[in-house]
Amino acid sequence: MAAISVGRVCVKLKGRDAGEKVVITKIIDKNFVMVRSAARKKNPERRCAIVHLEPTETVVSA
Repeated sequence: MAAISVGRVCVKLKGRDAGEKVVITKIIDKNFVMVRSAARKKNPERRCAIVHLEPTETVVSA
């Protein structure tokens, strides 16, 4: 099981969204992914460093 994969639900550890649950939508490279957050209203999708994420067991399918 890959910890970082598209559809994986994670908890942000750093930044203004710390503590919020996010879903990985795209893997950019070995250091960054695109995540979507319900907590962000204006621009829900943004780039995030993988080291700032704590993966959970939950996976969302498209």
